Parts: sequence; C-alpha cells; structure tokens
Amino acid sequence: FKPIFLGTAHPRSELAQHRRVVNSQKCVRAGGKHNDLEDVGRDTYHHTFFEMLGNWSFGDYFKEEACSMAWELLTEVYEIPRDRLYVTYFGGDSSLGLSADEECRDVWLRLGVPASHVLPFPLKDNFWEMGDTGPCGPCTEIHYDHVGGGRNAAALVNQGSPDVVEIWNLVFMQYSREVEGNLLPLPQHHVDTGMGLERLVTVLQHKRSNYDTDLFTPILDAIHKGCGGPRYQGLVGDADVGHVNMAYRVVADHVRTLCVCITDGIYPGLSGAELVLRRILRRAVRFCSEVLHAPPGLLASLVPTVVEVLGDAYPELMKNADQIMGIINENEAAFLSSLERGRRIIERTVQQMEPFTNFPVEVAWSLYGNLGFPLDLIDLMLEERGISLDSAAFNELALEDAKRKAGGPQAGHLEDSNTCLDVHSLAQLRSNDVPATDDSPKYAYTLGQHGQYEFSPCQATVLMLYRDQSLQKEVGAGQRCGVILDRTNFYAEQGGQASDQGYMIRLGQQDILFPVESVRLCGGYVIHEVTAVETLRAGDQVQLFVDEAQRLACMTNHTATHLLNFALRHVLGDNTEQRGSHVTAEQLRFDFDTKGPVTVEQLQQVEQVVQDVIKRNEVVHMAEVPLTLARRVQGLRAVDEGYPDPVRIVSLGVPVESVLTCDSEAAMQTSVELCCGTHLLQTGAMEDLTIISERQLVKGISRVIAVTGGQAKKAREVGQCLAMEVDSLSLRMKQRSTSIPEMQKLSKEVGQLTKVLASTAVPQWQRKELQTILKALQRTANTAIKKLEMQQAAEKAQSLLAKHCNQPVIIDTVPADSLSILMKVVNQLCDKSPGTSVLLLSPQVSGEVLCACQVSKNCLPVFSAADWAVAVCTQMEGKAGGSPIVAKGSGNAKGMQGALTTALEFAQSKL
Repeated sequence: FKPIFLGTAHPRSELAQHRRVVNSQKCVRAGGKHNDLEDVGRDTYHHTFFEMLGNWSFGDYFKEEACSMAWELLTEVYEIPRDRLYVTYFGGDSSLGLSADEECRDVWLRLGVPASHVLPFPLKDNFWEMGDTGPCGPCTEIHYDHVGGGRNAAALVNQGSPDVVEIWNLVFMQYSREVEGNLLPLPQHHVDTGMGLERLVTVLQHKRSNYDTDLFTPILDAIHKGCGGPRYQGLVGDADVGHVNMAYRVVADHVRTLCVCITDGIYPGLSGAELVLRRILRRAVRFCSEVLHAPPGLLASLVPTVVEVLGDAYPELMKNADQIMGIINENEAAFLSSLERGRRIIERTVQQMEPFTNFPVEVAWSLYGNLGFPLDLIDLMLEERGISLDSAAFNELALEDAKRKAGGPQAGHLEDSNTCLDVHSLAQLRSNDVPATDDSPKYAYTLGQHGQYEFSPCQATVLMLYRDQSLQKEVGAGQRCGVILDRTNFYAEQGGQASDQGYMIRLGQQDILFPVESVRLCGGYVIHEVTAVETLRAGDQVQLFVDEAQRLACMTNHTATHLLNFALRHVLGDNTEQRGSHVTAEQLRFDFDTKGPVTVEQLQQVEQVVQDVIKRNEVVHMAEVPLTLARRVQGLRAVDEGYPDPVRIVSLGVPVESVLTCDSEAAMQTSVELCCGTHLLQTGAMEDLTIISERQLVKGISRVIAVTGGQAKKAREVGQCLAMEVDSLSLRMKQRSTSIPEMQKLSKEVGQLTKVLASTAVPQWQRKELQTILKALQRTANTAIKKLEMQQAAEKAQSLLAKHCNQPVIIDTVPADSLSILMKVVNQLCDKSPGTSVLLLSPQVSGEVLCACQVSKNCLPVFSAADWAVAVCTQMEGKAGGSPIVAKGSGNAKGMQGALTTALEFAQSKL
C-alpha cells in the first residue's frame, strides 16, 4: 500500500481504487527499526513471525470511525471487558512543534472510555514512522490488562509488563517526513491499524501467554515429544532454571518463521533478509542442541505441525513442506559442525589462557568471521566460564576488516606489506629452489546433481612465511603474515577478479582456524594473507577452505563480464575493445572503447543478448591451450597481455576444440576469451543481468557497472516503482494548476525524484528514459511558475499604480508568495511609471517580511536602492543587499510599521 500513501499508485491501477481494506498479513520482525530478535523467547508476547490483522482507510474515514470501529469490535463483538482496556494517545512534541492529539483523546472519551484509562505518551511510544522518511503520524494503542479484577493498571501501560500488553495500534497518517527531517502534512489522511493475531487469540482464549494458545501448543507438544526432557511450563526470568522454557519459546517461534519465509522464497543466506533468516535458524538450532539437548533434525521434524496449524490460512505451506524440511536440515548440519568446532576451539583456548586474562580477540574474530559463529554466542559461552572478551579490541578488528573491504586508505598499506613480495625475497625464494605455487586446484569444482557447485578440498604444505618485507620460517601468534604454500585452491586477485577469502587449518588440529583475508599472485607464488592465531611454521601441513558463497558470486559475475563483453561487441560493433574490468562478489565493472555515449536502445539490446544466452543455459567450455594455437583463433581479444603459456581459453556454448579449428568462425559468433578467472560451468545460474550505470570516463572510453541474479531482479523492481512515480507526476503536471505553491510543490517533487533516480541502483536504460522525462517536467514546471508569477505581478502592479497615481515615490505593503514575485511587481511598476522609485514590503505567514525596491535612474547617485533596503530591513532586524538601482532583503514582522516610516523618511531625505 506504500504507493497509495506516497501518492505514486498509477491512477488507472486497481491499487488506486482502494478506499477501505481489511487484511491479514504475514510479518517478520527481526532486525532494523523494530528489532525484536533478542527479545524473542525471553517473554511471552514477542515473536519474529506474527500475523498482523489490519484495517486501512485511504483518504476515507479517519480518527472518529477508526476508534469507534475498534472499540465496537473488541467490546461488543469479542466481548472483551471494557475495564481491562486502556488506550494511549500522542502527547505532543515541542521540539517538532506537534501538539497533543486531543482530537483522538476526545473521541475515546466520547466512546465512554473513562478518563483514567486514556493516557498520553511521547513520540517514542505514540508516533509511528515507516522509516527515516515517508508517511507517518500519531497513533493510538489499545492495551489489555490480563489481571483485571477491578484494579487500575494505568501505571503499567508501556512499561514492559507481561500483564499489560498492547494488542492493537491505530496509526493516523497525517504527515510525511522529508529527507531533511521536517514534517509536511500529507495531502490525504490515511488510517493503518495493526492488531497482532497471537496477542488477540491470547485474550480471547483467556490465556496469560501467547504460547499457551492453540497457535503454539501443538508445536510445543511436538518439541517435547522430539526431545524428551521436562514439559513446557511457561516460566520466565529467574524462575526458568536453565532457560528450558525460553528454549521452547524460541524454537516454536523460529520454526514458524522459517516455514513462512522459505515458502515465500527467502532462504537462509549471507546478506539482507537471507542473513536475518540464517541468524534465526542458527539461534533455533543452538537452543535445540544446547538447552533442550535434542538430537539433530528436531527443528525440521516440527515443520508438519506448523503446516497443520497455519496450513488452512496459508495453503502454500502444504505444497512446500518437504522442501522446507530439506533446507532446514541442510543448514542445521552445516551450523552444528561449525558449532562443534567452535566449542572445541573455545575450550582449548580457555585451557591455555593465563588466569584473569581476556579471551584472545584474534580467536574470537576467526570464529565470527570464518565459522559464522554468532557474537552473542561467543559472549555467552565465555560468560558461562566467567571469562570476558575485550569488545573494544574486537570492534577494532571489525572496523579494520570493514575498511579493508571498502578499500580504505589504510587498508592497502596493511595488505601490501605482507602479500607483495619484495624483489630481494623473490630472488631468495628462487635461489633456494622454492617451487612456484601450483594453483590449478582453484579450478577443481563440479556441478552436483541438484545444480549446486561442489568445490574439491585441497591439502598443502607451508613452504615459507613473509612478514615485514622479509621471508621467515616461523611467525608468532596474533601476527599478520603472508603464507606461501606448495599448492592452493584459493584464487589470487588477477584478471580483474577479486581474490578468494576463507581459512586454513593445520592437519590434525581441526579446531584452529587461520583466516585468509586476501590472496595475491607474485612472481608465480601465491601469497595468502593470514592472521596467525597460533605459531605458524614452514613445513606445517594445512587444509584449505574457500568461502564458497563469495567464490560463486565472483564466478557468476566473471562469466557475466565475458557475456557482457560479447553483447557490447554484438550491439555496438566489432571495434568495441575492452579497456579494463573488475569483478567482485557484489558487482562487475567493465570499461571499453566507444564512439559516444551508449543509447537507451543499445543498453536494452545488450541486456537482451545476455538474457538470451542465460535462458539457453549454455555450457561454459574451458581448456588450457598452447599460446601459438590460441593466437590462431579468429577475433580472439587481448592475446598480448603477458599471459603465461599455455593459456586458458573460456568459450561460451562452443567447445574449445571447435574454436581452434583453422577456418572456424565460432569465436566471432560467441564469447571466446583468454582468461585465468574462475567461471560458472553453465550460464543459467546467472539468472539475470542488468546494467545499473554507464558513464564516459574520458572521451572515447565508457564504463558500465552491472549486477546479476537477485541484485539484478531487485534493481528492475526498484526501476518499476520509480517509473510509476514519474508517471503519476506527469499526470499531475498535465492538470496545469493555476496556484504557484502547487506548481512549486510539483517542481520540488521533480527535483527530489531526480535526486533519488541519480543515486539508486536501477537499470541504466530506464534511468536515462526517466531522467529525460523528469528534465522536461522540470522545464514545464519552471515555465509555468514564471508565467503565473508574471501574471500575478502584473495584476498587483496595476492596482498599486491606480492607488498611487503619478507619485515620485511609492511605498506600500502587498501580499506576495515569494521574493521573486515581489521583485517582479516592483520592476513592472517602475516600467509603467519610469520616474518613480518603489519600495514594497510583503508580510508572510511565517512572520517574515520580504522587501524589494528599485530606484529611478534620475535619482542616482544621491539615492541608492541598496542603502534604502538596508535602512528599512535593519529597522526590522533583518538583512538586505543589492545594487544602486535594485535591492532586496527581509526582516521581522514586529518592526514592519517602523520600517514603513523609515522607508519614507529615507526617501524624503534623498529626494
């Protein structure tokens, strides 16, 4: 419904027809503005997934009807005792200039709610905002007292008491919060109410806790069956010894969330909503294994019960039960093995620690970064052992890591010192016959039967360590160093592709992780930048683990780069030469020769070519070929970049043998490139590609940035939303308002949309299209405003001329919406009565007074407009400036009468 609130819904759309709506929606709250994740399980009324019952008014009814309908439903239909209900309203906020919502208070009093049950609360509790910007307004909440018995529980409202709980929130959308932080009234008032089904059911079933209702009891019973142990007793806080009851609540809540999200296509992952879901899953797994001592698989075994409870309302759950169980089991297994190793690492580290010292921060960082070990979990495990972690030092590591990822100024320095071998060290390695690193295992991956990538494990020997510009046989704990191995499956940054990350472990010591933060290739040696958690020595045997999600994202984007290169040549012509590229897990950047900016049509064609190849799910063929043979390939780009021989050829859809035959033109019809990068094995996994930016770096060289997969899909969706907003704006502009403020408002909206469009990831072709439309709209608005201002000014000048017929000086006040209109009135007066000098003041609603004046040329140099305006505005405690002929300024309404007198006296003294 957001487009309705923002006024961006297309007038011809079904959405725009809605006036009153009732709905029930699935909500997940576990991060961001309303963060409930850590609360869940501690009490009996917070959830990650809940069902929100809403009724909505779009510019139809408002406070009176919303409150009376809510009161009628609760007290007459549901027959909830009135004396147990309390309502809150917004008590005002002086810093925002908002007064208390007395209108709302009075509605409740008229409905018969006793004054002692109608309570004001500040902004924090009773002013609802969707985000940092957008529709917002005061709200009124209905709270229920579970105890009752004639007591007055007003003092417990909004105090976090489990006995007095909010059940329904009625939001009155009256304002829009702007980017600058100020509030503007919305053109239409809306109502958005939300009542938590779980809390309502608790009231209607006469329970004290959401978990005692039939939404949860079947799941809690299933947990008990699955893990044995004591039954759920509903205990909280200190009474809940060993957190067993909290664990029941956490697991019951989280498994509902997992079922609903996975069914809707959100899987546990590494960023955004997926990352939040992964945290939820891992939190549930932890409570299952650590607190309930349940066997693995408990979580997935609860899915059929959840489907039974929710399946009637959400039939899609029934179709996906097996898939949900599979995904939960898979993720649980991965996390349990990480947990097991993490636990052993913590145990071992604790045993080796000196008494009364902090837990080593490098170990904590390694657990967090490499095993995805939740931070709160590390804290908890240490807390149980009475040990603390130096969180300041930990945060410093996190900051350093973020800087390195962002490529901050300090980052490069840190990295280079340990991963770029200096010339002396290189010579020393060669004279000691240390062999170059065999990095062929980086290409050892296959497609599993379900289309997932499987990366082969790799074992290696430490040949040498490098630190502070020197080769070393040993590096102590806590130090950063470069590690040279005899072989590796890590991809070192080259060919424009970012390096892999991951970790290595010593053979036989499964529980010590050495994080690999970056990987560089230097003179044939692959240097892994590692933080030594313990002493590392030459001769150590290690096993290597690449961060597979990051690697797969790089593979996707690298294959996409080849495809993009081919598509650009196909659309823009064969002389389109690559000038550079950079591939990361997030996006790809590609620079190329071009005759001029790429047009909207060309961008669309390029994307279409790429999408056709993705749809065909072409095989990506790769083979090592002697350079002499490779040079024969027709149309092969970039052979002379110092490639090692043999070279690796990557060919999309055509086997390398076919490309190599003497008269083959295959390389002209598809993408064939020399490339050392890692690629997808088939193009379908890319899903989608869209170019989100295209600009000329210098004349003749263009740079495009593109995203693939889910990011491409998201960019397209955002583009659609913005297109609808531009459409709606065009329609409103066509209605040609005759009010200047209305046109100025439209002009401001055009400016804001232009800004948003420039800084948001959307398909570039669409950005260009919309920018063209917005430019035209801005011109239309500016012209209309100018025209309306001239008309207004002419009318005002005419009436002033009639009033002050042939006076040498005209001093007066006149209503004007802006300084530019006031100035135009002054100009027109002087044009129509050439010998006259004019000064006009215009009081504004805000309490400001605008001032504009012009002096007849005959009066110069004795009489100066600038001096005149300064004298007048100073009288009003304001400022002014200008030239001897025209000047303008402003001041305070309090001094306006005095200013008029000053204006006349000043003019008389000069004439």
